[in-house]
Amino acid sequence: MADYKAFFANAITILTCAFYFNHFVGLNKRRFNISVIIIFLLLSLSMLLMILDHTQQGIIDPLRSTMLGEPVKQSPSGLATTQFTFGYQIAAFTAFVFVATFTFKLHTIIKVIVFFACIVCLYLGMNRSALISFAAAAVIFIFIYYKFKAVLLLAAATIICFLSYTYLLKDTLDSKNNILSKNEAKGANDFNRANMAEENLKICADYPFGLIFYGKTWEDVTYRNPLFTFGLTSHNAYLMFITYLGPFLGLGLLGAIYYRVTRLSREIMQHVKLRYNALMPSLWFSFIAVSLNALSHNGWLMSADGPTLFLYFGVMQGAKIYAQQQNSAESSGTLEPAANSAAQDRLQTIVL
Repeated sequence: MADYKAFFANAITILTCAFYFNHFVGLNKRRFNISVIIIFLLLSLSMLLMILDHTQQGIIDPLRSTMLGEPVKQSPSGLATTQFTFGYQIAAFTAFVFVATFTFKLHTIIKVIVFFACIVCLYLGMNRSALISFAAAAVIFIFIYYKFKAVLLLAAATIICFLSYTYLLKDTLDSKNNILSKNEAKGANDFNRANMAEENLKICADYPFGLIFYGKTWEDVTYRNPLFTFGLTSHNAYLMFITYLGPFLGLGLLGAIYYRVTRLSREIMQHVKLRYNALMPSLWFSFIAVSLNALSHNGWLMSADGPTLFLYFGVMQGAKIYAQQQNSAESSGTLEPAANSAAQDRLQTIVL
């Protein structure tokens, strides 16, 4: 019964988010921009609470519980009950602000400050998958934006990270609760996630049509498996998604969910340096970061975890607004029609 309640709660959340973007935001660019600003101000607040939680846990934890409406389970963290859920927020926030400093063509000093702030959030956030997701999204973006010059920029970023850790982070911030100390603790007594994924695939083979069609829950099929004690899973949202729905329905839904976002990526990347298109690459890479983060955690789009839903519908609706804006600019003569009509037609075909 609890699974059905969670399903309907998540369905309501997804439908509400879809209704908000399609009917309230619509093609109104001002409402869209305000919505993005609000969600990332909330994520900024979450990052600030996480940083303060390292030194003021007695004050911050009750505040987190009050704001979330339920007891917190892990600390230090931000506006999330667990560090796992908070990892989605870190991945989304850091990828967005990092890419935005380039697409909005901010000053180099601001880029360095924002990059350092991202490193601090990742260092204190104690979430290895968020770090990997941010690094992957950042490297892909830098190569798209600068092409071969990206090698020099990545070398400079590596030097900044090394100097920041050696002279600032190591001695001035929490030496006990950080991503490096967590990695050392995990390394001393860690579970093999490759073996867990293998066991998960065996469960898929035993129930090829998905657990829900056999009337089974995860606990029903893993209670004798020593790798999945106490409700532990393979920590892969996509694999768990397929486990419950089966490879046929699960892979089909995954393809449907990511199809349009994947098609949009080409048009977004082709216009990555255009100022009026600056917000779209930031949102898209933020969504890519949380999608990569789902490879190491259960929470994902269909469980309404973190900012993933907002980013998914935001990218889709932002593409429609961008297509309309490009059309209006072309009609008014501010863009060269011959140079942009083909790209506009492709984008409108994708988003409609």
